Amino acid sequence: SVLMQVFMIFCVVALLWAIYGYSLAFTGGNAFIGGFDRLFMQGLATDSLAATFSKGVYIPEYVFFIFQLTFACITPALIVGAFAERIKFGAVLLFTVLWFTFSYLPIAHMVWFWAGPDAYTDADAGAAATAAAGYLFQKGALDFAGGTVVHINAGIAGLVGALMLGKRLGYGTAAMAPHNVPMVMIGASLLWVGWFGFNVGSGLEANGFTGMVFANTILATAAAALAWSFAEWIHRGTPTMLGAASGAVAGLVAITPACGWVGPMGAIAIGLVAGLVCLWAVAGLKQKLGYDDSLDVFGVHCVGGIIGALLTAVFCSPALGGTGVYDYVANAVAEYSMAAQFKSQLIGVVVSLVWSAVVAAISFKIVDLVVGLRVAEDEERQGLDTVSHGERAYN
Repeated sequence: SVLMQVFMIFCVVALLWAIYGYSLAFTGGNAFIGGFDRLFMQGLATDSLAATFSKGVYIPEYVFFIFQLTFACITPALIVGAFAERIKFGAVLLFTVLWFTFSYLPIAHMVWFWAGPDAYTDADAGAAATAAAGYLFQKGALDFAGGTVVHINAGIAGLVGALMLGKRLGYGTAAMAPHNVPMVMIGASLLWVGWFGFNVGSGLEANGFTGMVFANTILATAAAALAWSFAEWIHRGTPTMLGAASGAVAGLVAITPACGWVGPMGAIAIGLVAGLVCLWAVAGLKQKLGYDDSLDVFGVHCVGGIIGALLTAVFCSPALGGTGVYDYVANAVAEYSMAAQFKSQLIGVVVSLVWSAVVAAISFKIVDLVVGLRVAEDEERQGLDTVSHGERAYN
C-alpha cells in the first residue's frame, strides 16, 4: 500500500507541476508565491534558458523544469511514511494535492526563487533583484538542495499527520519488527547513490564546486552512519543494520541544505551531529512524546533538516573551511557574520515549520471532512494491501 501511495503521488505531482506548480514556484509574483507566466508550461521552449549560480552561464530551462519536478514529487511522498498502514488511499491523494499546492510551492518559491546572478550588475540592480525574490531568499536563508523546502517541510507535515490519524492498532503493545531488513539496506544504499543527483545536481553546473558538493555528501553520510551506529552500540550493546541505514539517511538529510556552502570537515561535523541527534529523536523523543511516526519521518527528515539548516550558518564560515556567501555585485565573497547568518537560517527553519504544519493540519481536516482519513479498525487489521488495492504483496 505504501509503495502504491508513493508511486501515485509521484504521478499526481508530476502533472500538477506541469500544469501550475512550476509556474507558482519559479516565476515572479510576490515574496510568497509565483505567478502564472509558465501556467500549462506556456513559454517554456526548447531554447528557453534558466540561470545557474555563475554569471553568464545558463542551462536549458527544460532541464531545470524536470530537475525541480523530481524534488516536488519526492517531497509529499516522504510524508506518507509517518502514518503508514492506517490512512485511506483516496485521502493520501487529496491531501497531496492540497499540501503540494499550499505548502510545497510557497516554500519552494520563498527559498529558491531569484532572478539569477546576471541581475546583480550594480548595487541598485542587486537590491531590486533581491526585493523581487522569495521571502526567505530576501532574508538571506541558505538552502542548497532542500533542507527546508523538502525535509523540514515534509517532516513536520508527517508529524502532524501522525498526530491527527492516531497510533496504529497495537502500537506500543504488539511487536512491530521491520519487515525485511536486507531490503532496507539495499534501499538505503540506492538512496545514498541517488542523493548525489539530489545534492550535486543542485549546483546546476559541472565544475570543481560540484565536486566539493559530491565529497560533502559522501562524508557527511558516512559520519552520520558511524555516529548513529556507535551510539547505538554503546546504548544498547549492539549496532544494528537498521540503525546504520537510518544514520546514513540522517546524514544525507542534514548535509542537503549545507553541501554547497561548507567544506569537507564541516560536512563531517554536520554528519556526526545529525547521527547523534536524530538517534535521540527516534529512540528518545518519540517515546517521550508518545506519537506513532511509523518510519520516523519527523525524527530523521525534520530534525535532520533543522540540524543541517542551522549548522550551515556555522560551517559556511570561511574561517571554518566554508565557502562564505558570494556577493554578485562585488564579484567576491562577502564579509561573513556567523551570528547574522544563523539568524537568517533560524528564520528559514521557523517559517518552514510553521507554514507547513498549519497547511498540513488544515489539509488533513479538509480531507477528513470530505473522504475521511483513517480506515476502519477491521480494515486496518486485514491490511491495506487487500483493502485498498485488492492484492497482496506476496502470494
